[in-house]
Amino acid sequence: MENKRPFGTRDKFGYLFGDFGNDFFFMLVLAFLMVFYTDVLHLDPKAVGLLFVVARLWDAFADMAWGRFIDTRKTGKNGKFRPWILRMSFPLVITGVLMFAYIPGMSHGFYLAYAYVTYIVWGTLYSTVNIPYGSMASVMSADPVERTALSSWRTVGSQLAGLVINVVGPIILFVDNKAVPSRFFMAALIFGLLAIACYIACYRMTTERIIVNEKAKSKVKKGATLKGLVKNKPLIFFLAASLIFMVNLMLIGAVNVYLFKDYFGTAKALSFVGLIQSAAVFVMAPFIHKLVKKFGKKELVSVSILVAGLVYVALYLLPNLSATQFTALLAIAMLGYGTFNLVIWAFVTDIIDYHEYLTGLREDGTIYAIYSMARKIGQAVAGGVGAAAIAAVGYNSQLEVQTAETLRGIHMVGTLIPAIVFLSVFVIITFLYPLNKKRTEQLAADLSEKRQAAVSGKTA
Repeated sequence: MENKRPFGTRDKFGYLFGDFGNDFFFMLVLAFLMVFYTDVLHLDPKAVGLLFVVARLWDAFADMAWGRFIDTRKTGKNGKFRPWILRMSFPLVITGVLMFAYIPGMSHGFYLAYAYVTYIVWGTLYSTVNIPYGSMASVMSADPVERTALSSWRTVGSQLAGLVINVVGPIILFVDNKAVPSRFFMAALIFGLLAIACYIACYRMTTERIIVNEKAKSKVKKGATLKGLVKNKPLIFFLAASLIFMVNLMLIGAVNVYLFKDYFGTAKALSFVGLIQSAAVFVMAPFIHKLVKKFGKKELVSVSILVAGLVYVALYLLPNLSATQFTALLAIAMLGYGTFNLVIWAFVTDIIDYHEYLTGLREDGTIYAIYSMARKIGQAVAGGVGAAAIAAVGYNSQLEVQTAETLRGIHMVGTLIPAIVFLSVFVIITFLYPLNKKRTEQLAADLSEKRQAAVSGKTA
């Protein structure tokens, strides 16, 4: 077997670049695609909500199909997952740029059809890059500590992209508090070129080290996989928590544009909000390793999500805050849910290990695809809920100033709903998710023992 270089800083930076590239477009879509559709294409918010639901549900099943496809591929000289990141990144980025193109003078039906085609194709291609990227973490190292590091570095990469998008985006996209069509396309083109550079860096700097037994894997039947999935309680409860957590993040990202643009009357303030959100992650990142080592992932996340939920309760109960005061309190919530984001991918690698412990099957792509599927369903729900909520409170893109009732509704959607969802995540992680610090450490030891026994020809 070819000798692989030891896991190190190069792998961490390479993995960081992967989500840096992913989130140039994901964050752009999360924060600004809805306002592009409503304020540039002048699509009805309810129609946009339906599009988000349809596209994300389609993507959820595309994730699953692609994950199973990846698991059936043999490992090549460049690894099993890395080549797909490079191959599919170019069509992904091209479609992403086209998604923000505006062709003036066309009919409403044309704009709606164009939105459906470009958004659904982009989402499908996103799966072809993101599934192998996410799965790759579990084969870069077998060490749970190193995997936690990859999770943190990945999140830092995501936040770096978020920093660029959320800080620079409002400055580029809006002039005098109004969305400018040509600027959306220009921003998409710039971020697309940066994404391609990041994907290439990810491919070149990372190394896959764990090679599964292809012959043994070829004999696996789908029934064995499904049976293991049903028994995997950490997977089931984490999927539930992740789904509603993703609903919250998508909802917050979509509604914040309207909250600051209309309720507070300053779209430019979104740049500062984006800066604070990224800063919260950067502040926590250096301490995550020590905190997880001392308290455990489950224990740390339970406290952090509870804090986020309580802050949003306070924001709902204080409707007369200025934009600055609102952002100052929001920063505390960002520290809370930013902590979850820093370790969320390490949860997934633990779940992949637990599946292997239960079934003896190493199915990284399938498990990651199931997790990604839950996130996509969350995105579908959030897109539908966000757009429907904005429509329900009476938002009208043709009005210079929204009605007082609409503004109150926007504030409620942007504060009370996130509070409820965060507190729901707290309940699931604290009382239902079973892999606490002690059980995770025991899992790593038991799985290592089983692997050694399999190598030596013994039965576990």
